[in-house]
Amino acid sequence: MKLAIIGAGAAGIVAAITAKRQNSKLHIDLFDNNKSIGKKILASGNGRCNISNTILSESNYMGENPSFVNPALKEFNYKAFEKFCKSIGLLLDIKESNKVYPQSNEAKSVVNLLQSTLDSLNVNIICETSINDVIKKDKTFTLSSEDKTFEGYDKVLISSGLSAAPQLRATEDGLNIAEKLGHSFNPTYPSLVGLNVESNYHHKLAGVKKEVTTTLLINGQKEQDTTGDVLFTKYGVSGFGILDISQEASYQLSLYQDIKLNINFFPNSNRNELISQIDTLLKALPNENASVLLTGLVSNKLAPVLLEVCKLDKEIKAKDVNAKMVRNLANQLLNWRLQIVDTQGFKHAEVSGGGVRTDEVESHTMESKKVKGLYFAGEVLDVTGHRGGYNLHFAWASGFIAGRSLAK
Repeated sequence: MKLAIIGAGAAGIVAAITAKRQNSKLHIDLFDNNKSIGKKILASGNGRCNISNTILSESNYMGENPSFVNPALKEFNYKAFEKFCKSIGLLLDIKESNKVYPQSNEAKSVVNLLQSTLDSLNVNIICETSINDVIKKDKTFTLSSEDKTFEGYDKVLISSGLSAAPQLRATEDGLNIAEKLGHSFNPTYPSLVGLNVESNYHHKLAGVKKEVTTTLLINGQKEQDTTGDVLFTKYGVSGFGILDISQEASYQLSLYQDIKLNINFFPNSNRNELISQIDTLLKALPNENASVLLTGLVSNKLAPVLLEVCKLDKEIKAKDVNAKMVRNLANQLLNWRLQIVDTQGFKHAEVSGGGVRTDEVESHTMESKKVKGLYFAGEVLDVTGHRGGYNLHFAWASGFIAGRSLAK
């Protein structure tokens, strides 16, 4: 039996290894448009590779039907993943928040071991080849690139990802192929990405970083809270707290909803405590500029902007700040509202939302319900994980399920 796997990322690689281990007589061609395999794996976790998470459930995923992930997570849970890693010589390290990394702390070691395993199984890897069309005639599939045709495949797996990180040659070719073969898909959008802010001051805060509580407001209604670092940038906001909330924000932006963030700079203080702290600072040196004294509470970039947003003179003396002004300063720090107008786009996104509709794919096998012998795995499906190793784990898990089915 002859198999084609389009996309040598996490899902495609695990599918190839799993299929070949279950049926050594298979001929597998593994295609990728990069010069080598696993480019997105290398980039994950800033090169450290947050490879999985020990706690996995449907609640860690988004999409039209998040429960689609359940069979894959059950069949290829963390213990099964750990066993797979040991089988290729990869040891794991569990860190904060149940995040899992390679013991080496290097993504490169993950890709090297996967490459060695594919080589040992005689999987035929065909790099620098972009498959842009798949045709099924009678019972076999024919694949086409710009200048070549590959024929005679009994089964095909599309695991080519989506548009996130186009600098790594990410494309939506897999969606285009799926559509030609009769599948529909949900529109794609950048996920785990920085957010662009509309204001006349945010650029003045570039470089300010603080652990805060961020509330996502959609059309004025509270949708989600996160606590984590927020980093102000020239374009808007980033940081782990923003990446976590960006998934829903980006999706809603794609639907043209009104998106605002409410930032609480002091989530562990109540209003009265904060008012008291500001009062104490201002009374320490009454003849000093308030903007200077406020740096005892907030960063030296935030202090003058805080006065500006509260419509106070940036040169105002501490003794001239009255009780009402102090309340306004405290309220602003506890409820700093930002208008979100866009994301930083696919180039800066860790993953893509949207993709092939999961109700058209059998969740226990990853086989198309429309085309016999056609399979999907990984990011090309409308499944998006939260930050913390969930996206990579779904790629491994769906690849495993697909690989097992491809071998039969």
